[in-house]
Parts: sequence; C-alpha cells; structure tokens
Amino acid sequence: MTLETILSIFLGIGLAASVGFRVFVPLFALSLSAYFNVLELNSSWLWLGSLTTVITFGVATLFEIFAYYIPFLDNLLDTIAIPLAAIAGTAIVVSTTIDLNPVVTWSLAIIAGGGSATAIASTSSATRLASTATSAGFANPIVSTIETVMAVFMTIISLVLPVLALILVLVILGLSFKIFKKFRTSKP
Repeated sequence: MTLETILSIFLGIGLAASVGFRVFVPLFALSLSAYFNVLELNSSWLWLGSLTTVITFGVATLFEIFAYYIPFLDNLLDTIAIPLAAIAGTAIVVSTTIDLNPVVTWSLAIIAGGGSATAIASTSSATRLASTATSAGFANPIVSTIETVMAVFMTIISLVLPVLALILVLVILGLSFKIFKKFRTSKP
C-alpha cells in the first residue's frame, strides 16, 4: 500500500466525518476539488468533478445550511440527514480511495465512512433535539452554526492535512460516544 493510497483513505474518512455535520458541504468541496484537478478521484467517480455536479452540490449546500436555521424544519431535516449521511459518507470514501481492491474499498467505505458519518449525524441530531426541548428551539441556530463551522473546518482539514483529519475524526467520535452515553444514562 502506497502513501498516496493511505492518504486517500484518510481524506475519505475525514470528509465522511464532515458529512455527519452537514451532508452537502464536503460533497461540494470534493466536487470543487475534482473540478479544479486538486485531487484524484477513483476512476468510476470522475463525474463528481463535472460542472453540473459542482453547481448541483453548491445549490444543495446553500439550501441545507439555510434550512437548518428554520424552526422545526431543522428537526425534520435531521430525520433524513442520518440515513443520507450514511450513504454520502460511504460514497465519499469510495470516491477518494485509490489503488485498493474493490472489496477492501467498499468494506472500508461502509464501516469507516458510513459509520463515522452516521455516528456524528446521530449525535448532532440528539444535540438539536435536546436544544429544542430545553430552549423551545431558540438555541437551535447556535447548534446549526456550530455544526456548519465544524463541517467546513473538517472539510478543509481533510483536504489539506488528511492525517490530522483522521486524528480529529477519532477525537470527535470519542466525544460523540461520550455524549451519546450521557443522553442514554440520563433517561429515567
């Protein structure tokens, strides 16, 4: 396994984790990066670098970011964001991983990509639900802003420093597990 292959895996896992915060931010960044030939994609995923895909993901990104600031729509979006995060996280790892056997690529994508995206999206959803319950939704824009900032931050780190991104993913997943455990034990 070459260094380039390892970095492509780390890139994919970092972007997949970012999907857990906002589904379309990392997809848009990945599409832009491919369009401008900044990074290499898996040969069957070259369509991600087309202008049509860049525009589609750009519009979807704007819609998603602003929709999370609309009361009740934010909670509704969370219900579909978790399965979408699993799919997008898996697709991102498959699209960025190069020079691996397809069985290994897809296994890694489903477990590391889809798994990390789902774990983070679930924690974000639980956080928003707690915010809605405790503040009648008035704190939800703060939660949305933090999630968007984390999505952008993780996406940039993943593209620029994939090794650091993997470390941050592990830290975020550890924190997510602690938050989930806290919510779980606080139920009567």
